[in-house]
Amino acid sequence: MTSLDATPPRLLDLAEMEERARESLGEMAYAYYSGGAEHERLIEENVTAWSRWQLHPRVLFDVSSVSTRSTVLGSPVSMPILIAPTALHRMAHPDGELATARAASDAGAAMVLSSLATADLDDVAQAAPDGVRLMQVYILKDRGRTAEMVRRAAAAGYRALVFTVDVPVSGLRTREVEQGVRLPDRFALPNLTDPAAGHGSGWGFMAQVVKEFDPALTVDDIEWLAGLSGLPVVVKGLCRGDDALRCAEAGAASVVVSNHGGRQLDDAPPTALSLPEVVDAVGDRMEVYVDGGIRRAGDVMKALALGAHGVLIGRPVLWALATGGADGVRELLGSFGEELARVMALCGAVDVAGIDGSLVRSVDGHPGERR
Repeated sequence: MTSLDATPPRLLDLAEMEERARESLGEMAYAYYSGGAEHERLIEENVTAWSRWQLHPRVLFDVSSVSTRSTVLGSPVSMPILIAPTALHRMAHPDGELATARAASDAGAAMVLSSLATADLDDVAQAAPDGVRLMQVYILKDRGRTAEMVRRAAAAGYRALVFTVDVPVSGLRTREVEQGVRLPDRFALPNLTDPAAGHGSGWGFMAQVVKEFDPALTVDDIEWLAGLSGLPVVVKGLCRGDDALRCAEAGAASVVVSNHGGRQLDDAPPTALSLPEVVDAVGDRMEVYVDGGIRRAGDVMKALALGAHGVLIGRPVLWALATGGADGVRELLGSFGEELARVMALCGAVDVAGIDGSLVRSVDGHPGERR
């Protein structure tokens, strides 16, 4: 439980942090982290769409003690905020994903490790053995390599597989092409198992890596992936209710409403507007998560009120890592957690279970979808 009177506020300026990160990263790494598809309209809309919803606070509830504690697929966590699977953390800091994992574990938050991490999944597990970790998965054309990674992840204590499904081909990532983004020679992608992956040039880093991915995926691959290890499968990268329902019927344990941070299809909808449709479609059949443009504790609160079980944050973690290493990520998560507790108190919610659709309205005055 959190007593807000005893907690000094730590409201971080994410825009200022991004500027400092850009200075330390250099233009190529910054272009990779910050860029999106085509004209990058969706990157901005992911952020601004959360303002299409307003919190609708209730008063005269005892909020002398507030808890942000939650679960991720049954694993206890300190807050319903997860670190999203973002690639190439060692371009931001020498300790890369090891630093991120330590910070997440210290904060009691869950982390999703990218398949395109610059640290081996076993090393990440050893760096934060008590942390709640999930493993992000792309299914490769060489499925034996995917199966090998999944079995390693299960043996190393990862709790679930986060199956990313919105990259059958690479989006046209303009800044990657303009900056000639490639994996620096001193780095590797140890979880992808192909030493040459990502080092090519031409259309950018992701366009090179996607050549390894199987574009012929169907919902049947959910069962195939689950059968490799018995770990639950979370499907990440959908924005439609009917797709979410098909995933549920195929055995997925959860879904993440996501447009890949605006990096794939520039004319896709922002996730703040897709979330209610997905929640509506699956009902109580599975946990629904969301990422995309979440920059404030108020955004987290709106997502929970709209029916999300939790949210994932990506780029802010990279800015924090670039400017402060593990300490920076730890401070970022601490700030999000403390401010979420404050927003909950101001809305009359003493715990995450008490957040429902009555606490959010659209800017047109319509109530949100109840969980």
